Formats: sequence, C-alpha cells, structure tokens
Amino acid sequence: MENLSTITCGTFLEELASKAPTPGGGAASALCGAVAAALTAMLANLTVGKAGSEENEQQTAQIIVAAGKLREELTALADDDAAVFGKFMAAYKMPKTTDEEKAARTAAIQQAAVAAADVPMQIAEKSMEVLLLARRIIVIGNPNAISDGTVSAIVARAALRSALYNVKINLGLIKDAAYVEQAAAKMQTLEAKALETEAFVLARTDEILK
Repeated sequence: MENLSTITCGTFLEELASKAPTPGGGAASALCGAVAAALTAMLANLTVGKAGSEENEQQTAQIIVAAGKLREELTALADDDAAVFGKFMAAYKMPKTTDEEKAARTAAIQQAAVAAADVPMQIAEKSMEVLLLARRIIVIGNPNAISDGTVSAIVARAALRSALYNVKINLGLIKDAAYVEQAAAKMQTLEAKALETEAFVLARTDEILK
C-alpha cells in the first residue's frame, strides 16, 4: 500500500476491501483516529473568532495545533501498522530446517509480534489524546457546531477500542509474560478512561442540545 497520506479515500477503501493482507484493521483504526482529530480541529476552527469565545482563544488555538499533530501521527501509524504486519509475515516464512534456523525464526516471530502489538497500542494512546481534545473543545466550542465535536469523541473512542483488539490478538503470540501483563494493564486503563471521557462528552452535548 502507498502511504495513506498520498492516496485517495476511494483507493484506501478499495485496498481495505480486497483480500490483500494490508491495509487491515490496524490501519482502519488509525484512520478513524485521524478523522476524529480532524473533526476536533473543525470545531475549534469554527470557534475561533466567535463572539463570546474571546477568553478561550488561546486554548482553542492550542487545540487546533494539537489536533493537527495527532492527525498526522495517526496517519503515519496507519502506514506503520501495514509495515509491521509485513515483517510479521516475513518472519513466518523464515527457514526452519536446522535448530539454529528454528531459533532464529522463533526470535524473529517474537520480535515481530511485539512490534505488531506496539503499533496498535500507539494508535489507541493517540486516539485517547484525540478524545481528550474533543472533551476540551466540547466545553468551550461553538454550540452551533457542537455535534462535530461529539462525533469526534465517538469516532476517537471507536478507534481506541478497535486498536486495542489488534493489540489483544498479538498478545496471544507473545511469550514475554511481563510485557503481556503490562500491556493488559495499559489497555484496561485506556478503555476505562475512554469510556468516562466519552460519557462526559455525550452528557455535555445533550445538555447543550436540549
């Protein structure tokens, strides 16, 4: 797959729908996170300069910059996810005739599995950052466009949850018990924080729209 930043949405969706191994769920999760970041920036941009928003101008400008950075990082992570999957498949194709070859293959598979878990974990963490930005802009954002921030939060949480399932599937292949335990704890923390943050955003939105 070409870099996600250089292809059209249509091309990405065609490749995603094909039987090719990449892009897959990890790249889709990252793209959802990037879309959420873009929507957060949209609400912030629709807030800048609005009457009554003057006292929050600096915070709103910071959100725009942060959301833009996260959008770029998540787009890059979509490409990273495809790359680590390729290394994973290459490790499985390594020769396994001699004991030395078997040991080298096992080590390569373990290294690839850790990388394949690390990238979606990063996607989940970045999506959490987007969700927290959405929470901030929901409080101070232009109420006439508040639903854009709400959608951002919902999509960011979906990106996070999706990414965590990609972590989980790879954890089953990793023999390092300490790594698996640490990753499981991080996932639990992220999911709980995401659920709480999304609930705040939805409650705030309902309050504004009632």
